[in-house]
Amino acid sequence: MTTLSAEFVTEIVRGIEAPDESWREVARQRLDTLTKPLGSLGRLEDIAAQMVAIRHEHLILPMSKAVYVFAADHGITAEGVSAYPSAVTYQMVLNFLRGGAAVNVLARLHGVALHVVDVGVDADFDGVEGLLHHKVCKGTANMLREAAMSDDELEQAVRVGVELGERAAAAGCTLLAVGEMGIGNTTAASAITCALLGCSAALATGRGTGLDPAAYAHKVAVIEAILAKHFAADCSREPIDIVRCVGGLEIAAMAGMMLAAARSHIAIVVDGFISTAAAVIAAGLEPAVRGYLIAGHRSEEPGHKLLLDHLGLAPVLKLEMRLGEGSGAVLAMPVIESAVALYSQMMTFASAGVSEASA
Repeated sequence: MTTLSAEFVTEIVRGIEAPDESWREVARQRLDTLTKPLGSLGRLEDIAAQMVAIRHEHLILPMSKAVYVFAADHGITAEGVSAYPSAVTYQMVLNFLRGGAAVNVLARLHGVALHVVDVGVDADFDGVEGLLHHKVCKGTANMLREAAMSDDELEQAVRVGVELGERAAAAGCTLLAVGEMGIGNTTAASAITCALLGCSAALATGRGTGLDPAAYAHKVAVIEAILAKHFAADCSREPIDIVRCVGGLEIAAMAGMMLAAARSHIAIVVDGFISTAAAVIAAGLEPAVRGYLIAGHRSEEPGHKLLLDHLGLAPVLKLEMRLGEGSGAVLAMPVIESAVALYSQMMTFASAGVSEASA
């Protein structure tokens, strides 16, 4: 069990309040007066009402949008759970900084500020410009052999996310996407899913970056062994303990950012499986966080649906993606912004002089 103090958890969740339901009702009432049949905008109406509940109708367009991509390595890659070598994490960080990844393309297209964070890559980035340097250590330990992080490493990683979330709020961000890069992190997300939900490794585990059947079976077996090591019947399954034992530095940092964003009334667009694992940790620490979460999409990783169902989130998009990077969250941002624009700019039946439907 972690020795992290209750005071630390109390500190990082302090001041987080659920979105204001009275504002959601204000939004619903306005939506019902707009020049359209009742409910005809479907999920867009739900999104608009959620945004009003979060922002208290301070819905300035265009919205100030940002995506943070947290990068870290995982010691579990030593067990052959990924089709790609761990060096790809480092290489992809450089690709992000050159503007050549999918999330770069989408962020440019949709006017989303992109920030890349080194929270635990097993490489040196000395002198590399454009990167947010917040390395806690060079990757986690091999969770099959020992806890992924020490108490100190876990606290540092969470604080990185909290600090960056506070900076985003100070910069005026109103819509925040949280993504990641880290070879081996689907194994961490699957272990988190099993530990929190009590489901089997086979149910929560996908093929990640393209494992063949034999490699997939090996990955499932490794996760089963990880769960047996860390989560015997008498072991704590508190969120903070789970992320220390089997999480990643980037997952801990993403959870910290989500907590800080919720405290500042910023809507959080969750990306895929790993990002949603971080959201489950954040919501486990403070349930009010759930009201700030918008699921950008649903990935092809089977564990992702389990986590979305656990959080009660319906994805904005279903595009059969499994990329990570925050790409699905950024893709959802124009839909969210469209919902806000419709809410803010459509005329009512009264102002437009349009007759309403008869009862």
